[in-house]
Amino acid sequence: LLSCRLYCEEAKDPKRRSCQTVLAEALDIVVRSFAPILPHLAEEVFQYIPYKKDSEGVFRTGWINASSAWKKPGIEEAIEGACAMRDSFLGSISGKNALEYEVIIVIEPGLLFELMEALQAEETSSVSQLNEIMMASQTTLLSELPKETPSDANIIKGTFLINLEGGDICEQSSYKVIAQPIAKAKCPRCRRYTAESSSTPCPRCLQVLAAGKGST
Repeated sequence: LLSCRLYCEEAKDPKRRSCQTVLAEALDIVVRSFAPILPHLAEEVFQYIPYKKDSEGVFRTGWINASSAWKKPGIEEAIEGACAMRDSFLGSISGKNALEYEVIIVIEPGLLFELMEALQAEETSSVSQLNEIMMASQTTLLSELPKETPSDANIIKGTFLINLEGGDICEQSSYKVIAQPIAKAKCPRCRRYTAESSSTPCPRCLQVLAAGKGST
């Protein structure tokens, strides 16, 4: 997930920048956390932080003060739900390369489906947050099984308990996960199976490369 965003997206793409922001925030919190017990190490790390700092030393910055903007309602449940489905997917392919598969997730209309839509607005995507979490080359989010689903398809069933607002909103939702070998070729740039041929980058990478040439 991190490597794809950092090395495959355009330099100023919001996905890449948001990843850098999370890493910077995590580093800041970790350094402040161990500063009282490892002061010299914390100060050395702080001095090598490459971005702008508000203070000259870690002990002059105060204690951890995470922004309330990070506490977005429902995002924790959405990620946990997606991770549960990812575990079902990875378990169904028993150690094989997840990028060689596309995933179909089927959830009946309800709260869980709405949470997954927050991670993937499109029905099918290879670049959504949901697909990044699934670690597949492509993810499809549906509210019912496709009519063309083979009778011998390996359908993994699971449930996920959503608990919001301190228990005021509680819903048990079921889901189905289907893993299918993807028919597309391996992109020589991002290594996902989303290209039309193995010698040509996928549409996403072609767009990033074109944007990079335009900015030089």
